[in-house]
Amino acid sequence: MNAPAQRASAPAAIPASPAAARQLAGELVEAMSALLGIIERETELVRAGKLKEAMALGAQKSELSRRYVGAVGRVKANQKILSQCAPDLLPSLHRHHDTFRAMLQVNLTVLATAHAVSENIVRGVNAEMQRKNIPNTYTAAGRRAAPGPRHITPISVSRSL
Repeated sequence: MNAPAQRASAPAAIPASPAAARQLAGELVEAMSALLGIIERETELVRAGKLKEAMALGAQKSELSRRYVGAVGRVKANQKILSQCAPDLLPSLHRHHDTFRAMLQVNLTVLATAHAVSENIVRGVNAEMQRKNIPNTYTAAGRRAAPGPRHITPISVSRSL
């Protein structure tokens, strides 16, 4: 196991004082705020159609997500002690977390919308290409002939931008 992985999996120090409990809560709020900043930036970029720039935030978002998950784990592991040392912290953390979740939901909605729009564009292009490739013929009964498999050719799309 490498050193960063060992540090991430090392047990967190138990806060013995209200100051230590506040520091632990502060780490979680800091991680949420930093991640929220990146997520808001990503949302803005996707809404503006700047997908390449939004994708460039991926590595930074992953690192901040890792920090956030670690901080949440430490707070969960010390929840009982936090409620004893600093009972006012947990409701405050819950409020911060509710705001964080709401912003994540907005981000996920924007990403899902962008995905659906791009998928519809690709499907529309594919349908138009298929329509142009199909011969315009009729059967003996006067109905349009169903295209054979050699006339239906899929398009290929590169997922890299």
